[in-house]
Amino acid sequence: MAEAGIALIKIAVVLGFVLNLAALLTWAERKQSAVIQDRIGANRASVFGLRLFGLFHIAADALKMLTKEDHVPQTAEKFIHGAAPFISFFFALMGFAVIPFGDVLRVGGREIPLRILDLNIGILFIFAAIALEIYGSVLAGWSSGSHYATLGGMRGSVQMFSYEIAWGVSLLGIFMVYDSLDLNRVVLRQGDLLWGVLPKWGIVTQPLGFLLFLAAGMAITKRVPFDLPEGESEIIGYFVEYSGMKFGLFFLTDFVLTILISALLATLFFGGYQLPYLEPDGFRFPWGATWSLDHYTVVFLQFVALVLKIVFFCWLLLAVRWTYPRFRYDQLMDLGWKVLFPLAVANVILTGLVLTLIE
Repeated sequence: MAEAGIALIKIAVVLGFVLNLAALLTWAERKQSAVIQDRIGANRASVFGLRLFGLFHIAADALKMLTKEDHVPQTAEKFIHGAAPFISFFFALMGFAVIPFGDVLRVGGREIPLRILDLNIGILFIFAAIALEIYGSVLAGWSSGSHYATLGGMRGSVQMFSYEIAWGVSLLGIFMVYDSLDLNRVVLRQGDLLWGVLPKWGIVTQPLGFLLFLAAGMAITKRVPFDLPEGESEIIGYFVEYSGMKFGLFFLTDFVLTILISALLATLFFGGYQLPYLEPDGFRFPWGATWSLDHYTVVFLQFVALVLKIVFFCWLLLAVRWTYPRFRYDQLMDLGWKVLFPLAVANVILTGLVLTLIE
């Protein structure tokens, strides 16, 4: 029972963090785009005359989607049409089960790993979850009884297949360097120092892998400039026949995937919950100075460090979304197969050669 209770607490904390951040991103995207485009952005919704920079638009959006008519086309496969958005949302959330938000929390002589599932093949679990997430988009397009929606679903599946290959190959160098598929072990090994000074983060050991993973990750989220499955000016998208909260779930899934990609970027390339020179007993600086900290302070700093990194990458992905135009479909395929994939393979070969020479 104790184990089940701890697991439920972990799930509640992670879901609370992810869903609240996803809701905030719906506001942040409006405000960030407004800053980029030199306008005010959402600021009309108010409570007792308070606007709070437009934050009440989050609640207004939720109320609007919950109260809108749930329209289902007469020609739709009704059960699949209703299940599709929940499939996408569920599998997008599943990826967070293996993200390490810290090392271990010691309470009353007990060590609690700060992740929902302690898997030694965590990255494969995430790949599986993201691969299954696209089924929601495909089924939504097919079950809607609309040629435009079907085309959007087909585009989504082809895009996922094309970019997930480059996405996975771009990470092989990381796992070759850190010799593990366990995300927590990868994070712990990034706490080592190169030349006694520089943190051994993935961005240092795999700079090309980082750029490839970032580009392919943006395609996984299906957002501009990779939003061909929902291109409004071309095909309207796989969710064209959705309304109300079912449409809202697809909308929220995009933000959940954005947070997941940001968490992976932070975990694999920027030390995860690691802070430079922070050890389990406090800070130990290369020049010999130390700053002792108790265990709970260290765990808190680790959690805050990861959250700040995730928020930074969320900001970066939103900035890219409002900066670059949409690719043509042939350009999208060319980039995935003719640029990202060959570069990812070359990165693996180069990493192998360097590791062989070092050893």
